[in-house]
Amino acid sequence: MIGRSRRSRSEAAAPAGGRRSADPSSRPRPRRSPGRRFPSSWSLGTLAAQVFLLQVIVVLVLIAAAAAALVLQGRYDGENSARQRSLAAAESFAHAPGTALALQSPDATKLLQTPTTQAAAGSGVDFISVLDTKGVRVSDTQPQLIGTKAMDVSRAVAGETFTDTFHGKPADAVRAVVPVLDGSRRVVGVVTAGIQVENLGHLLDQQVPMVLGSAGLALTLATAGSALVSRRLRRQTHGLGPAEMTRMYEHHDAVLHAVREGVLIVGADGRLLLANDEARRLLDLPPDADQRHVTELGLEPGLTRMLVAGEIVSDEVRPAGDRLLAVNTRRTKPYGDAPGLVASFRDTTELRALSGRAEMARGRLTLLYEAGVRIGTTLDVRRTARELAEVAVPRLADVVTVELLEAVLQGEEPTGAVHRMRRTALLGSRTAHPLQPVGDLIQFVVADTPMVAALRRGKAVLVPDLRLAADWRAQDPEGSQRVLESGIHSLITVPLRARGVVLGMVNFWRGAGTPRFEEEDVAVAEELGARAAVAIDNARRYSREHAMAVTLQRSLLPRDLPEQDALEVAWRYLPAQSGVGGDWFDVIPLPGFRVALVVGDVVGHGLHAAVTMGRLRTAVLNFSSLDLPPEELLGHLDEMVMRLDTQSEGADGEGAQVTGATCLYAIYDPVGGRCTFSRAGHVSPAVVDPLGRVTFPDLPLSPPLGVGGHPFEAGELDLPEGSRLVLFTDGLVEDRRRDIDEGLALLGAAVAHPDQTPEETCRALMETMLPQHPSDDVALLVARTRLLDPSRVAVWDVPFDASAVSRLRTDVSRRLRDWELEDSAFATELILSELLTNAIRYGAPPVRVRILLGSTTLVCEVSDGSNTSPRLRRAATTDEGGRGLFLVSQFADRWGTRYVANGKVIWAEQTLGGAPELDAALLLDEMAW
Repeated sequence: MIGRSRRSRSEAAAPAGGRRSADPSSRPRPRRSPGRRFPSSWSLGTLAAQVFLLQVIVVLVLIAAAAAALVLQGRYDGENSARQRSLAAAESFAHAPGTALALQSPDATKLLQTPTTQAAAGSGVDFISVLDTKGVRVSDTQPQLIGTKAMDVSRAVAGETFTDTFHGKPADAVRAVVPVLDGSRRVVGVVTAGIQVENLGHLLDQQVPMVLGSAGLALTLATAGSALVSRRLRRQTHGLGPAEMTRMYEHHDAVLHAVREGVLIVGADGRLLLANDEARRLLDLPPDADQRHVTELGLEPGLTRMLVAGEIVSDEVRPAGDRLLAVNTRRTKPYGDAPGLVASFRDTTELRALSGRAEMARGRLTLLYEAGVRIGTTLDVRRTARELAEVAVPRLADVVTVELLEAVLQGEEPTGAVHRMRRTALLGSRTAHPLQPVGDLIQFVVADTPMVAALRRGKAVLVPDLRLAADWRAQDPEGSQRVLESGIHSLITVPLRARGVVLGMVNFWRGAGTPRFEEEDVAVAEELGARAAVAIDNARRYSREHAMAVTLQRSLLPRDLPEQDALEVAWRYLPAQSGVGGDWFDVIPLPGFRVALVVGDVVGHGLHAAVTMGRLRTAVLNFSSLDLPPEELLGHLDEMVMRLDTQSEGADGEGAQVTGATCLYAIYDPVGGRCTFSRAGHVSPAVVDPLGRVTFPDLPLSPPLGVGGHPFEAGELDLPEGSRLVLFTDGLVEDRRRDIDEGLALLGAAVAHPDQTPEETCRALMETMLPQHPSDDVALLVARTRLLDPSRVAVWDVPFDASAVSRLRTDVSRRLRDWELEDSAFATELILSELLTNAIRYGAPPVRVRILLGSTTLVCEVSDGSNTSPRLRRAATTDEGGRGLFLVSQFADRWGTRYVANGKVIWAEQTLGGAPELDAALLLDEMAW
């Protein structure tokens, strides 16, 4: 039967379901036939005596086998040791320096006898003999054997060393035979050494008493252990024999499995020891339930916890599948030595009706709890309406429709016209239903419909049977007929109200196979509608603010990058899941084909972050027009942020400070490939060389903008052509799932490909680094460097002498002819003449001229060692000078001044392919002097 093989001793001693006293005298005894004596506890008829005898026999056999194995192993080890010692002694004597010479002398015995005796005594062998090539003993530890012939040494005479066990005269021995070789490797004799077999037996005889003593001790210990085990078994079986134990077990097992009450016995470790047939049926236990932990039996969680904890209960009702069971538990400790738990179960089918009501109430509470968790997970109006339908179907309704006002869907304030709504969500447990689809306009034109009544009263309206609702069918007779034909028969309509304003409506429908709605369902539907209305209103408010922030953000970020020749640029901007933020980037062309790259980050999200970002980006654009070095530009930007913070502090707390903004500003010069960086609290960019090797240069780091009190520093890098600069904000590499070091390593692996274009680099980073909904906004700018061809750069060092101007005009004219720019020669010579004359007249040495040729632009630069800046002015008729910069402004598209470490550079740009349109009258008027 089930459970027989895993019965504890407490189970075998008492019938199932019966209590027994802790007094041993009250324990039941097996029934005996009249006149039959109870067997002695140590007679061979008892189970304990039989087990004891069997254990002793097994131990005797094992000890005898072990002793024999030890004796054989000792003999083997002795012979092996004798072979090794004999071989060592024979080889040592045979290879001794004088042995071969002594064998070749006329009187070998005289020379070898004494060394032979000494070698045998020193090596611990019984004998050593030296033989000639005929096998005759020349010397021996037994002098009487000299001159006799040894047996079986022919292999050694042939040059082979060997060991064997010799049987014969003068005695049986384990010996080693080694040939003696002269200088020419010729055998001149043989050395034998060995130990007699009788001595090996003597050594083995010394080990036998120890082996026998150990065997006797092991036998004593094993017998004592078997006696203890048999004593324990005797106490457990109470001296019963196998037949009595079998009969007692069968009686108890029959009673246990015949009762119509489930019984479980659980051990102290929580494993199932026994389950009768009724328990298996009631609890639907698996066939292999025995010895499995109760947590693995698939029981109801509350029942599992009770069995594991060992709780003592009486008639506690617990669900088990589709049954309600009355559970009783008691501990087994008072009735036996092993701790555990006995549980009994009765099927209480009369409680099913009560259980159904309790289950329904619990299901409604669970539904409301899940609604609080699942509705409003996103700040999206349509998604929130869909979540309301997903929670209600199928546990409350078979079909759910949600209609919202148009203003709510657009994020605007709800209007007073509540009789026109847009269907926003529709979900049914069955795919086929005749209700209007999502997106349709729903109008309430009949005043007495349930929907209009719910909107007018501001509370839910129940229609238990739609077939009897004439007002509902009057609005759309054909549509209502199709609904009824599909099986839908019951309705609860609930207005969605939040903060006293109607946002929409939700309708709960039930179809064929589902009971009609009752009054208890109305309260649940109203609670669902109230929670969903608050979530929808929050989403509507967020949508409005988000739309405003997105509009502002897109108006402040660059829509397109300017054209320039120095860099191939690609970019990405991704707003955070919670809305737009303060990350921005920019690409700003500078004079001399240089390009400024900017990436910044304002802490926070929303309108304030977007406005602050716009301020900072505008400031950077303005400061860049002054052509300042990166560190000076960040210094001016820092001062501006501090002024903004000061103004915010004085605005009665209405403003928010900007401190926390970071910025990275870099200027790349394609003439030499040098890039200058300065950063204020921003992460370092990644640099990918043309071979795909990625580095994060250790550039000087200054505090974030607005901190003040710290100067900004700059760092420089020389970039080979084809290098990629990867500028980014921390949202790209830092996330809740990883720290910034892991993010940088992942970024390095994503861009470490030599053939990637900037656009491919941006795409790879977006796919590799970012989740679908990032927690922070991300700005990414990737630029691949280009170098201006040296053949398109011309440089002259000009003597500080006015007479050098004419010579330079000639050189410049020649270079322009080489570049096939004769059309621009006149304007270029005029510009250079005026700029160079000003530098020599008002500046300081050294003076240098540089001309740069781009794809569409020609740049002329004149540098000198003075910091004085020329300015454009209108000269009077009587003035002899002051018209040079005016002429430059007329012939050049742009001109200006930038300051360098040792002076200034005045530059002018001309667009190739078109002569400037000059005001001839004004030009003649200015040149009239």
